[in-house]
Amino acid sequence: MKEKSIYALGFFDGVHLGHQALLRECCRLARELNMKPCAISFQRHPMSLFTQEPPLLISSVADREALLRRYGMEQIDFLPVTKDVMSTSWQDFLRQLTDKGAAGFVCGDDFRFGSKGEGNAEKLQAFCAERGFPCVIVPEQLVDGRRISSTYIRTLLEQGDMATAVKFLGHPYILTGTVQKGATLGRTLGTPTANLAFSPDQVAPKFGVYACKITTDQGEYLAVTNVGTRPTVDGQGVTVEPWILDFDGDLYGKTVALSFYYFLRPEQKFDSLDALRTEIHRNAEQTRAFFRNITAKK
Repeated sequence: MKEKSIYALGFFDGVHLGHQALLRECCRLARELNMKPCAISFQRHPMSLFTQEPPLLISSVADREALLRRYGMEQIDFLPVTKDVMSTSWQDFLRQLTDKGAAGFVCGDDFRFGSKGEGNAEKLQAFCAERGFPCVIVPEQLVDGRRISSTYIRTLLEQGDMATAVKFLGHPYILTGTVQKGATLGRTLGTPTANLAFSPDQVAPKFGVYACKITTDQGEYLAVTNVGTRPTVDGQGVTVEPWILDFDGDLYGKTVALSFYYFLRPEQKFDSLDALRTEIHRNAEQTRAFFRNITAKK
């Protein structure tokens, strides 16, 4: 006999505060009915099937999965974005989930699903009523009177308004990746960095320097992170270079999770490497002060 599940429906890019309200309802319902909380998402943006320029994503699949599990999902099914999948009628989509054990659903009031987006909250409610399934439709969620959406958060990231992005996300902006070998300029400056890269389908924050935390296999540390092209040394391509404070070790080839909290300054070109070094150390003190203030407010 299949284990019965409550399914949260959505794409969940960023797993922001609006998504978290939906996930809480899924967990509550699953707990009350002694079922398993599950989520459905997609491996890439559904619009990628119809346009060469789909919206860039806040979260990679791996980061989305980690966040969904953090907020209580015991199982996450990532659907491939193919013509067959995207042409599935909304009725067949729901029937396929019930065949997998779905016995209840939660979605947002604006969620669309199935071929041509013909499925909606009202149709989901009718489907569930016919079968005696519980169904919760979560209304739009607001922060400071503004609707929470992945689209708005992407705009905040591109503008460098990390503080507001974090406020709407309900957690820091996260980039998980494998540490790569870089140009070793940081080591020359006495500020060695653990270089990461954005995937082509992921939104990059505004170029500049950020106060971050980084989680490694040796623990969590503060980090000063530059996102950009390193104009002082005529760098090529976009790089993500966290200088991990109070850390001494080799992370090449290891997976780390970089959490962005605050935008310190735009990227700029300095007259000399000495001037760059001085500024990086100033940014390090700003980072320490930022997290001290957070701790003091708790």
